Amino acid sequence: MPGTYVKIQSVTVTGATAADIDFQNIPATFDDLLLKLSLRGNRASVDTEAYIKFNNNTSNYSSRTLYGTGSAAGSTTSASYPPILMNAANATASTFASIDIYIPNYAGSTNKSLSSDSVSETNATGAYQYLVAGLWSNTAVIDRITITPSTDSFVTNSTAVLYGIKKS
Repeated sequence: MPGTYVKIQSVTVTGATAADIDFQNIPATFDDLLLKLSLRGNRASVDTEAYIKFNNNTSNYSSRTLYGTGSAAGSTTSASYPPILMNAANATASTFASIDIYIPNYAGSTNKSLSSDSVSETNATGAYQYLVAGLWSNTAVIDRITITPSTDSFVTNSTAVLYGIKKS
């Protein structure tokens, strides 16, 4: 079980919108990483997706997503960036999706895995949740994490906090 969480960096979108959220120069001094996100996009929809990318690399990703819609469940497999579910412009006003992304052994010499749990926040009858297992088939130390919306931008007050975890 993790013993110590250290905040490395936090980002809050100010102004109108942001095309991405980018953490750079991540130190390789922790065992694992944890991202805590509160996101909303400006796409004209109830929900939308964002994607996570490591070290500005655009290849060698795969993921398996389990999802629930409030009335159905299913799964998808992808050979692309691991998806993150977030609220969009037509969701309940002023609500943001809650997302956790855990990246174990990010500084190790093996391929990098991640797990994420994202849920859209709404007071409507249907809510959505993604549980994602992702893999970046690359042995480089992760020193940069970029989160990018699929077809829109992050809105003001979207936040992201990156924590380093040292095992006790």
